[in-house]
Amino acid sequence: MGVKIICKNQRAEYDFFIEDKYECGIVLQGTEVKSLRQGKGIINEAFVTIDSQGEAWLQNSTIPHYDFGNINNHPETRKRKLLLKREQIHQIEKKMAIKGLTVIPLALYFKDSLVKCEIALAKGKKLFDKRDTSAKKDVERKIRQGQYE
Repeated sequence: MGVKIICKNQRAEYDFFIEDKYECGIVLQGTEVKSLRQGKGIINEAFVTIDSQGEAWLQNSTIPHYDFGNINNHPETRKRKLLLKREQIHQIEKKMAIKGLTVIPLALYFKDSLVKCEIALAKGKKLFDKRDTSAKKDVERKIRQGQYE
């Protein structure tokens, strides 16, 4: 079947230095999956937390209501459980504590018929880092267009 991307976090590369990436499953309700099949979903402001029981949760992500849902439609913003192995969660928790990293979602996508979430350990960029990144992209774009020789 392959991979079909639902939504990406466009500002992740701009706002953060990406350290490690993980692929995980996500626990969803039926109408959430139907809404995602329509290509709806927002993870730009989302983040991942790990609670005291050692479970990872996706917070502040939005999956809009399913258009043809009834009164049993899902709430748009709620905590959604991420399905990671216990060793991965411990590894992420250690890196968060030692290096001061945060965990952000990079993309939601269908892999075969399952909804997957790609998360990453990331470190926030300062303003001057963002300027350097945008300057490098400008130079690369001009080189590709043939403006610099």
